[in-house]
Amino acid sequence: MKHQIAIALLSAVCMLPAHAALKPGDAAPVFSTQASLGGKVYGYALADELKKGPVVLYFYPAAFTSGCTVEAHLFAEAVEQYKALGATVIGVSHDDIDTLKRFSVSECRGKFPVAADTDGSIIKQYDAGLPVGKMASRISYVIAPDGKVIYEYSSLSPDKHVSNTLQALRDWRTAHPAR
Repeated sequence: MKHQIAIALLSAVCMLPAHAALKPGDAAPVFSTQASLGGKVYGYALADELKKGPVVLYFYPAAFTSGCTVEAHLFAEAVEQYKALGATVIGVSHDDIDTLKRFSVSECRGKFPVAADTDGSIIKQYDAGLPVGKMASRISYVIAPDGKVIYEYSSLSPDKHVSNTLQALRDWRTAHPAR
């Protein structure tokens, strides 16, 4: 029932324009929360991940809905390409950690973590919420190791988030070769 309501709500808001408040050059808000990778829960801290390289942070409305499942599969298939560019991926939704434990195994295929934002604070900091309810919109950011947003893409369609963020990383990597 929860997922049917989520699907109906997503269908209704698909007609609304997506947006992202953070633009290239903006400082990305740092956050810490619970995440799951391959069904294992751990503490995720954006600041720690940025020490390793760029981070692709993507927000999605709800685990196990059709578009979010497609998007998770696409990110999972591209994880090696992100790693080759020195980047990591994290997905964030309002779902609870128990839901994300299952989602990280089945839909993310154990390839990248998904983080719980049950109180909506991360979604709010990134102005990534849908106009109704607590769900996140579908917004992807690429964040450089210095904590600055280098790319943002907003679309409720999951189709271009992976290809666009990979291209943004390639462009950034060309301008910032690994030392």
